[in-house]
Amino acid sequence: MKPKSLYLVLCVAGIALPYSQFVPFLLEHGLDARLFLEQLFSNRISAFFGLDVIVSALVVLVFVRIDGRRVEVKHRWVAIVGLLLVGVSLALPLFLYLREERLERLHESQAPLPA
Repeated sequence: MKPKSLYLVLCVAGIALPYSQFVPFLLEHGLDARLFLEQLFSNRISAFFGLDVIVSALVVLVFVRIDGRRVEVKHRWVAIVGLLLVGVSLALPLFLYLREERLERLHESQAPLPA
């Protein structure tokens, strides 16, 4: 499987799996931010995962900004929107997909013309 295709599969998983847990919470409690944070940090293990995801989100944000500019990835803002609406599980594979697409175009434009 090509990396680009794999990144798209990971985007789907990155939306479906987290939302399979978040949607039932929303249906039961609505947008109760206090309860969300209370449950997220209810014990040390869940706090570990919560803080890991928060730090990972910051890393993805920096990566998208720096590497996206360096490689001139078009529409990199879509990965930031994905980060805000879903999280790292969508944003990272989505940005890697866009980056791979850009690298493929660069490679094609540098390929020698057939004789």
